[in-house]
Amino acid sequence: MSAGVVCALVGFTSSFAVVLAGLRAAGANSDQAASGLTALSLAMGVSSILLAWKFRMPITSAWSTPGAALLISTGATAGGWPAAVGAFLVTAVLLLATGLWPALARVIARIPNSVAQAMLAGVLLPLCIAPVTALAGDPVVIGPVLVVWLVVSVIRPRWAVPAAFGVALLVLAVALAREKSAPPASAWIPHLQVTAPSLTVAAVTGIALPLYIVTMAAQNIPGVAVMSGFGYQIPWRPALSVTGFASLVAAPFGGHAVNLAAISAALAAGPDADPNPRRRWIAAVTTGVVYCALGVASTGLALAVLAAPAGLVQAVAGIALLSAFAGACAGAMADESARVPAAVTLVVAASGTTVAGVGSAFWALLVGVIAHRLLKSAATRT
Repeated sequence: MSAGVVCALVGFTSSFAVVLAGLRAAGANSDQAASGLTALSLAMGVSSILLAWKFRMPITSAWSTPGAALLISTGATAGGWPAAVGAFLVTAVLLLATGLWPALARVIARIPNSVAQAMLAGVLLPLCIAPVTALAGDPVVIGPVLVVWLVVSVIRPRWAVPAAFGVALLVLAVALAREKSAPPASAWIPHLQVTAPSLTVAAVTGIALPLYIVTMAAQNIPGVAVMSGFGYQIPWRPALSVTGFASLVAAPFGGHAVNLAAISAALAAGPDADPNPRRRWIAAVTTGVVYCALGVASTGLALAVLAAPAGLVQAVAGIALLSAFAGACAGAMADESARVPAAVTLVVAASGTTVAGVGSAFWALLVGVIAHRLLKSAATRT
């Protein structure tokens, strides 16, 4: 149970700033972003409890952190927040269809891994630069956060981001007290706000499809691999069906995507949770319960964080994504024969260029796949 508590706390505190920043970038106001965070927390909590209880495995779910980073990179699309919510629904349908229709998973698996990882790296690069620019802009506010992150990374790497987030909360508390602008007590009452979705071509191509691919390639597939490393064979179709349905329920309230946990999954599935592998499912159930509790308390926390000094949230989000960026770069450049298409994909994704209303992530994936096929064909002929 203690391992489950740690899993939930690390999973939530290490990336919820990224989720909030992503929802805000997609066009949500403060209340809508807080609603999205609450919906995601409850959705991944309930799905973790159901999967762990049903299959007696330490299966945990999470929100799509790379997907939130994609939202930051893409920004608001034509149609605003309702169009973004419509894209979230399309993504949820695709995730659910992947669980119900295995052929769709095979199509995603045909996308070269180097291209998919390069797209993710390109999306994350501008976000990982944010702590540097924030430090230059306000070293007094940002400096302590980065120093604590660096020190704790040396001592206890797993707790580096939560520790930095703790310092950021202290900085935020001082700033709010000085300005006397802390959220009122009523703001801590959880609420869910429904947004009527709208479907636009730009949102579907620029948000929904890249969000689906990033969530599959950077979360669901690695999540299965992590669990396999601990000796657990995840029931693929039921797991994706449950998380896909959770995404579908959360989307109208502003939740972008729920998926299998990848990095944080090891905290509940590893031997530290329990020497007996057959009992580790209890850790996953505990994780789900704590996620639900955090979801209830997330509204006030979200409103407080969204009132943070300029650059503070971006700095925490940037250091939270550094390990994901490093892993994506390693995966993109691991195959020497595919490095040029991967580099092209990374550059296009990092450019942030929007063409015909469609964000750079989609074009990066398209250009990367074409370049990969062309260079592979040329190498075969020679």
